[in-house]
This record gives sequence, C-alpha cells and structure tokens, in this order.
Amino acid sequence: MKSLLLPFLLMLYTIHLNAQQEPAKKTTLTLAALYSSDISYYGQAASQKFPYVLINATARLPSGLYFSAGSYKLLNYGSGVSATDLGAGFDYDVNDELNIDLSYTYSLFPSNSPLLQAANENNINVSVAYSSPWFKSTLSTDYAFGKQSDIFLGLSNSREISLGSLFNEKNIIYIEPAIEVVAGTRRFYESYTIAKSQRDKAKGKAPTSPGNSGSAAVSTETIEYSRFNMLSYNFKIPVGLSRGNYIAEFSYQFSVLNSKENADLKPRLSIFGLSCYYQF
Repeated sequence: MKSLLLPFLLMLYTIHLNAQQEPAKKTTLTLAALYSSDISYYGQAASQKFPYVLINATARLPSGLYFSAGSYKLLNYGSGVSATDLGAGFDYDVNDELNIDLSYTYSLFPSNSPLLQAANENNINVSVAYSSPWFKSTLSTDYAFGKQSDIFLGLSNSREISLGSLFNEKNIIYIEPAIEVVAGTRRFYESYTIAKSQRDKAKGKAPTSPGNSGSAAVSTETIEYSRFNMLSYNFKIPVGLSRGNYIAEFSYQFSVLNSKENADLKPRLSIFGLSCYYQF
C-alpha cells in the first residue's frame, strides 16, 4: 500500500505548492453527523438490514486539498466501531462549469465485519462533474483494492431545485433529485460470501449455498465476479434546509440490482437518511 500512497501524496503536495501562488482563500472545517436506515455499497446491500450512524470531519485548504476522517457504527451488530475511514483528496474547479476531484480513502474494518466492502480497504476515486443550467452530470471511477480488487464506474444526473424559504429568507429549502447507474466488478462479493459462511458456521447455521463447494463451481463464480457488468440503478432525492453555516437534510434512496441471482443481496433497496452539516 505504501508504494501506491507515497507517489499519490507527493503529487498532492506538489499541487499544493503550486496553488500557494494563487490568492488566498478561506480554510474550512466541516463536521457531519448522519443516520441511515441501511448501508449501501454502490447501490448494493446485504440481505440483513444494517442501520448505522456516521460521524465525519473534513478539513479543506484554500488550494483545494482536503483531508477527512470518519467512523461508522452499525446499530444492530457488534459493540464497537464498525468502520473507520481516513481520506485525502484534491478538488479543482477547471472553470465555472467543470470540476475534477481526486481522492484516496483507507478504511479500517473489524476482522468479523459483515459489510460488503470489508474486502476492499483502499479506494482511489476520480470524478468529473459538469454543471449546466439544467442539470449536473457526474462521471465517477473507483478502484477499490485490498483482499480483493474491483473497479466501479458511475454516471449520475442531478438538479438542485430551490423550494423557497421557511420563516425568513435565510432558511432556504431545496431538493436535489438524482438518477445514477453503476457498473463494475464484484470480486468483493466472493470474499463477503466466504466470510458470511464462516460466521454462520460458527453460529451453527448451515451454509446458504452448500451446492457451490466444488472446485468447478468456485472457478465459474470467480470468473463471473471478475466480469464488468451493470450493477445497480439508483434514484436519490434529498430534501434540505440550508441556513448560514449549517445544512439539515432528509434523504431517500431507491436502488434496483441489475442481477437478482445473489441470495445474500437485496434485489431492491429503500434507504431513509437524516444528516446535518456545520462548516466553520
């Protein structure tokens, strides 16, 4: 991991030095707290429901560099922290319409984690967003690696719509409906099913797919997991209240999997969330 991370940080540092020549901007710190009724991994979720809370802090420098740290707690599984994320990135506005973002995130998971993403502790993301008068389009590419390695590609279209103000003009209400399609590989799912089978065995449960223990079946499944296919179709609609330095938001996400053959994944997913953000 160090061989990949060091050049990445050196590149960010070089960009930071170059950006210091530009007029100074304000450094910000954003604190966030979020509750979600289930956890989604690129529109995919385990058959068991996992509501969680998330606490996150992001420091953003005038150059566009930012650093973040956050922790998840599953409300119905385990007694400690369920995951911790540490990240760094660079956000650059090419012009008023075009934005490019590059980031790296390292995640820490407990050894018995039930999360789909537990096999991929590292994530490199590159996203390009174009804002037009009618909508915002974002193309995002992720390389997730660790015990497994996967590639994800997402395309979303969204539009922020102001609904006016509440009580006074400082309280702005808005919605931002978005449609997203996600394609990628699913090697992470292979590790997830193995780990789940081990947990079930420890609890005295029969494996969910006892017929897939043969070498031929394992080989076939491995090839299937390595294929780049459409994964999910997602519809999101956040409703927010913005006032000064803080935002409070209610969100709903509905996802449909492209494949319904995975017994351990929900074919359809409905998620409700509540979040608040404060920027210093």
